Parts: sequence; structure tokens; C-alpha cells
Amino acid sequence: MTSDARMPAYKSVNIQPKRILVITQRYLGDTLLVTPLLSSLKQAYPDAELDVLLPASNLGMLEGNRDVAKLIPLIAKPGALNFGRLLLALFRRYDIAISTQAGDRPVLCAILAGKFSMGFTSGHDAKNLWKNWLLSRSLVNTDPNTHSVLENLRFCELLKITPCYRITPPRTALDSKKMLIPAGKYVVLHVMPQWRYKQWHEQGWIDVAYYLHHKGYQLLLTGSRQEHELAVLSRLQAKLPPETRNLAGQLSLSETTLLIEHANIFIGPDTGITHLAAATGVRTIALFGPTDPKAWGPWPLGYSENWPPFASVGAQTVNNVCLIQGQEQQGCVPCQLEGCERHRESRSACLDNLTSNRVIDILSEFM
Repeated sequence: MTSDARMPAYKSVNIQPKRILVITQRYLGDTLLVTPLLSSLKQAYPDAELDVLLPASNLGMLEGNRDVAKLIPLIAKPGALNFGRLLLALFRRYDIAISTQAGDRPVLCAILAGKFSMGFTSGHDAKNLWKNWLLSRSLVNTDPNTHSVLENLRFCELLKITPCYRITPPRTALDSKKMLIPAGKYVVLHVMPQWRYKQWHEQGWIDVAYYLHHKGYQLLLTGSRQEHELAVLSRLQAKLPPETRNLAGQLSLSETTLLIEHANIFIGPDTGITHLAAATGVRTIALFGPTDPKAWGPWPLGYSENWPPFASVGAQTVNNVCLIQGQEQQGCVPCQLEGCERHRESRSACLDNLTSNRVIDILSEFM
């Protein structure tokens, strides 16, 4: 529910801004999941200039987004001097500034950048006192299982504007279609998540790849430019059908979007590219392990309810997305932890125990 340190919680605001800043300073997927809020703001204030402050590494996720006037890149781990310069440059430039994370730095950016500031805090304790006091409006997440899209759209209620539930994937201005889109039917496999604890086992990918190959689909691998990921995919490709194409590290996010949206099906783990795939409308198979689908499941195309599209437990299909959950061990899924060993490079038994036969059986029905 809405919380404000200085004004009654039931009061909303009525502003006609000329300039708006939205701040998102987390991972690639978080940047994509903030796009419904951006669309909501632009729909409500079509003449306003809407800027986004985000990590420099995430700029590609908002490429071609027509709701955004300017992208303001933030370098990774800026020092105190550089961060101070940023705050000075932002100071009171915006009529509204919104932080979509509760961290100290994004909230401070909103407070200093906006004549009217809004943002998340993690509670009402002493640690958050300054945020709740200095923000014009603060929101506390009372339900940790609320989906990120719906959490961001809570700002619409404060502003008395209509929420837009559509996720906007990146778009390229270049005509890359002829170069990227293969002839015939094909499937995109995005094997590698950012963290090991979200990764499905190699044999599962091999079995699924050969199943699809025998069904007449061309197989395309996508991935980032990270050396470790490129090495893993190179080794995996040697074990896949010989016609498999490995495009890892060769495509921008907007080109990846184009490739995925023309595919017959996309299969990927709990990662930002799977969220992107769901937003294009392609039939998407999402392989989930420790993460709670209720809070972080891919947002299906056309879903517009003020309730998470997926429940916390079980294999489920909503619109174009089929979510397959790892095999639980004594009811532990989803544990919301970083794997069985509690760190990002940990294994996750629920994904290790997810058999290729189970995925293939669900895949055959979904296709």
C-alpha cells in the first residue's frame, strides 16, 4: 500500500509535468520491466519529456523506445566525485523524478532531481527514515511476491493516471531483417543466464535440441559477449546438431529482439532475454528454478491484469508463455535463494533434477 511520511496515504497527486525522470539502476531485466511505467507516463503526459537514468550497460534495452526522450547512462560503481557531479547535473531539472528501486543512490537521485520526487523504500525503520521524509511520496513493498511490473505501476495510482501493462522490447532503426531472419522454421535457445544458480543442465539442452532438430526446426543459440558464456556455448555447440548456429556475442539487444520475434518458439532460463522474448509475443518456454514466478515470471503479451500472471508453484501457461518450474525437493521450490549453496555460482537441485523428458513433453503440447 501507499506510504508517505508527511501526507495521508489516501491522498494522490495531480501534476502536469513538462519533464520526468525515471531511475532504474539494477539488471537488464529490471530495465525492460520498467517500460510499462514509461508507457503509462507517456500516455498520461504526451507532451512531457521523459528521460531515464540507467546503467550504461543497459542502454540497449531501451533502444528505439519511443516513450523516452533521453537516456542518461550511469557508469558501473561510480566514485563519490563522479556521483556528486551527476547529482549536481540533475539538481531540480525535473518536475517529477521516480526511483524504481529502494537503494540509497537511486532514491537520492530522485530526491535531488525532482521538484516532486517518488520512490520505493524498504520500510519505516530508522535506516529508511531519511528516504521517507525527503521523498514527496514513498512506497513500501508490503508484499515481496508482487510482480516487478505491478510494483512499478503503483506509481500510477499516486499520479492518478491509467496504467499500461505492455512491455516494450528494444527496436533497431536498421533494416536487419533480411540478414537475421533464417528461411524456414527455427527455434531460439538462450542457454546461459547471468548467474549459475539459474542454469539448466547441459544434457537437458542437448536432448531438447535433438528433439527439435528431428521435428525439422533450425536451431539458433543466442548469448552475450562474456568470455565464459562464449566458451560454454562453443563447447555445447559441438554436442548439438551440426546445423546449429551460434550467434552469441554477435547481436545487439534490438537485433536479438528481431530474431526472437520471428522464431517459432523461444526457450530460455530465468533471465532478461526470456522476459524480452515474452514481450515480443513469440511462444516462450521459461525454465525457472529457485526464483518465485509470481514475482519474476515473464510478463505474457496481452496480459493486463492487476495481479501477477503466474502462481508461485507449478508448470503454467499464460497467453504466449509456458513456465516450467524445476523439480522441487521436499517442497523447497521456489526458495528465493541463490541456489542450494546460497551464492550466485551455486548449483540448484531443482534445475538439476528437471528432466529433459518433462520439458519435451510440455514443449510438444505447447508447440
